[in-house]
Amino acid sequence: MAGTNGQKAPETSGYLMLGSISSFASMFLLVMSYASPHWLVSWHDTYSPFKNMGLWEFCFNRFRYPNYQFDKLFDGCHYIFSQEYYVIWEWLLPGWLMAVQAFMTLGLIFSCLAQITATLLLTRWPLNFVFRYQWQLLGLCGVFNAAKTFSLFLAVAVFGGQCWRRDWLLYPNFNYLSWSYAFAVISMAFAGLSTACFYFDTKKMLKIKKHGSNLVMQMQPTNGSQLYI
Repeated sequence: MAGTNGQKAPETSGYLMLGSISSFASMFLLVMSYASPHWLVSWHDTYSPFKNMGLWEFCFNRFRYPNYQFDKLFDGCHYIFSQEYYVIWEWLLPGWLMAVQAFMTLGLIFSCLAQITATLLLTRWPLNFVFRYQWQLLGLCGVFNAAKTFSLFLAVAVFGGQCWRRDWLLYPNFNYLSWSYAFAVISMAFAGLSTACFYFDTKKMLKIKKHGSNLVMQMQPTNGSQLYI
């Protein structure tokens, strides 16, 4: 495949292919984790009024909040900012959980940016732009995936360290981390692999570019080698 100026398209390297696949897998798992309500789940045999929760949804079974002065039962699954949870919103959403939401949202944004950039490299469109700025685009993919890895690390570390606090959900020993949290951890691992792939591919392309520049410089005539007629 050649461009409008007769330039040959850059070949797809193994690092680029593996990094793109890892980046896509990471994004898929991240979206699943971001949207699903199974970060923390109660053991079935405990008959806890708390059932499960995600970043944006909580599920209860006839739960009474002890600090609420009226006899109100919270039942079913609802959006965390819904009218149903308005009276216990501050208790359900402490500062550390809002930080987890923010880190996961940043990770999703970086994931989308990385996937868009990787798609440009894989499809080689526009060809002349990709051909000219290939190593910069590879480096940008690496930066986006590194930022995503760091954001997800902060999210899973904060949530894993704070979810059993006794001033949050009642009976924390009845709960366990579920598959939505596991998806976030696996997504972080895939993002780290993708970061490494794009880093090594960027180094390789810079080496090729430097070698090509040296060849061009060697082909340029020097003052001492010019012939005067």
